[in-house]
Amino acid sequence: QVRVVESGGGLVQPGGSLRLSCAASGSIESIRTMGWYRDPPGKQRELVATITSGNNIDYKDSVKGRFTISRDNAKTAVYLQMTALKPEDTARYYCLAYTDDQGYWGQGTQVTVSS
Repeated sequence: QVRVVESGGGLVQPGGSLRLSCAASGSIESIRTMGWYRDPPGKQRELVATITSGNNIDYKDSVKGRFTISRDNAKTAVYLQMTALKPEDTARYYCLAYTDDQGYWGQGTQVTVSS
């Protein structure tokens, strides 16, 4: 019922910036929360940031002050502005759209932080 598609990943040097985008389609009226997760190499998937329809925001502690999550006015897209990137931020990043009873995952976008 809901489809999400990520974009904006790439290769960036340490200290650089990237902005990830997630576009939602389908039954978007049912979406209550959207979030970003990531799969670091060799590690379990972890939460990065979430934002609700009322713009309540939560961040993983290690990205506070460096990453910013936001939504557009139509609440059909969510963004992750990443600054001061570190090699440990290297991961595949996934967008998740939450409804009242189900979550919908995107296919992910790769972020690689390396010199």
